[in-house]
Amino acid sequence: MATDRNVRIAAVGDVHVAEDCAGCLDLAQVDDCADMLLLAGDLTRVGDPSEAKVLADELAAVQVPIVAVLGNHDYHSDRQPEVSDCLSQAGVTILEGDTAIINVDGCSVGIAGAKGFGGGFTGACGSDFGEPEMKAFVRHTKTIAARLEEQLSELETGLRIALLHYAPVESTLEGERLEIYPFLGSYLLGEAVDRVGADLILHGHAHHGTEKGVTPGGIRVRNVAKPVIGHPFNVYHLGVTEDAVQPAMA
Repeated sequence: MATDRNVRIAAVGDVHVAEDCAGCLDLAQVDDCADMLLLAGDLTRVGDPSEAKVLADELAAVQVPIVAVLGNHDYHSDRQPEVSDCLSQAGVTILEGDTAIINVDGCSVGIAGAKGFGGGFTGACGSDFGEPEMKAFVRHTKTIAARLEEQLSELETGLRIALLHYAPVESTLEGERLEIYPFLGSYLLGEAVDRVGADLILHGHAHHGTEKGVTPGGIRVRNVAKPVIGHPFNVYHLGVTEDAVQPAMA
């Protein structure tokens, strides 16, 4: 079926907002050029709720729906529930192992979100073997990946997006030191999405990585960490077929 329209997704991660960052995000143009804004984690510098309040104030002027996941920086102070609550009160949908659905001109866009975790990539990855700490590390990633797969599979929407912080493929890590790849993402995340399918995967975390990648199954991956994209946000266009557009309800 021929594509008859586009859904426009604005995305950025790793904004690392601190208390002195008021006015630093420059999101004034989001409403004019996108149908939604997706935030790929590391929203704050050290996960303090006061930083989340600054971010919430920055996002107050944005009218399009905003969906986000948290990143490792947002967990640093062990106050991530407060960070999430502050942003939720400002109208941001925070995902962790769950989904959100946004309707754009009759097309439903499903977003499955999770922070993700590390472990490495095929041929150079950790396994849940040996010490309890190593087992816990890898099993945590397996749990997150399984939940991501489950949530994506349950989305009966015209378009499906996986929103992560950690990387699901190593191709978007090119530029980072090889030694830290296991701490930047895991192939388990990419495999989970490949098994059920998606139209786009977004992630952050890798500040020195590469923007564009693809999973082994051919799904487009974009590293939207702000240091990588070099802009306040990037906009990605997903083509919508007639079959994906539902009749408007009276």
